[in-house]
Amino acid sequence: MGVLIVAGTVALAVLLVQRLGNGTPSGGSASVLSLAQPEGARIAGVAATDRALAVWVTRPDGERVILLDPNGTRRIGEIRLRD
Repeated sequence: MGVLIVAGTVALAVLLVQRLGNGTPSGGSASVLSLAQPEGARIAGVAATDRALAVWVTRPDGERVILLDPNGTRRIGEIRLRD
């Protein structure tokens, strides 16, 4: 079960990089998006749909889901999770 979780997370991360890279030819400059999170934050998960990429971020002050445009490097929203 643990192997499936790790494999799924890696597959989603690769998909995220491919979509944000927007098919840039090798040797070209790839697009870069900073999530601008504080020290100690980490990505806990990634999910993709045709309308958005959702990045689940755990931070010292709480968790949140950051929504990204899958066709570019634009942040389209944020959901803050509370206990």
